[in-house]
Amino acid sequence: MNIITADEVCVRYNSSEVVSDVSFNIAAGDYLGVVGPNGSGKTTLIKAMFGLVGLAKGTVTLFGKNLPEFREWHRIGYLPQNLFSFSLQFPATVKEIIGLGLLARKKFPRRITADDDAAINKVLDLLELSKIKNNLIGELSGGQQQRVLLARAMVGEPEVLILDEPTSALDPEVREKFSEVLKELNKKSGLTVVLVTHDIMNIGKYASKLLYLDRRLIFYGGFDDFCSSTEVTNYFGEFAQHVICHRHI
Repeated sequence: MNIITADEVCVRYNSSEVVSDVSFNIAAGDYLGVVGPNGSGKTTLIKAMFGLVGLAKGTVTLFGKNLPEFREWHRIGYLPQNLFSFSLQFPATVKEIIGLGLLARKKFPRRITADDDAAINKVLDLLELSKIKNNLIGELSGGQQQRVLLARAMVGEPEVLILDEPTSALDPEVREKFSEVLKELNKKSGLTVVLVTHDIMNIGKYASKLLYLDRRLIFYGGFDDFCSSTEVTNYFGEFAQHVICHRHI
């Protein structure tokens, strides 16, 4: 089943076209890496998929419903770009931060129930955060804070998880561990993952599909097809093409 379908999506800022005629679909269980140079429209494309920016042309379908009619946002977990770091004095524990992922979709009065508490504990165990659940969020390292924010996005058990540059501020070792967590979630839990990243040289180690964007769609598909694509060869050069795919190093 296709979870997300984009058909000839075009986005303009003022008179400038920042995403041009992009079409693709994401199936249940996919792990899609969205890559491209700075200013290529990656974040804009993700925002267009949620209706956060308007479409100049084209359509987006989520779980079989056109974007304006879609209301089941609990089925999608979203970790946006450039989330702030928490100060040492921020008065919330790890468990409380994760619980915000459940409170956001409740009606007033918003309270954590026994069922919610069980869901929080489940994701704490899954992401190996149980030992620090009562720590203040500001006391944690950058990598731990990012894992907590991932837990907040996952606590409602979404069917697809969309992350926009989640590791850009992390050091290489922490970035590698974070990427392994996502890979395990995709493989073991069947969670559909869409990861926007600048780290094109390593995405082939984790993702099953690649979308390369440079305002227009340069490539969309599996990594074996990436290797044999003439257009990709012309764009990157043959040597770089096979380094990116991680199949022929």
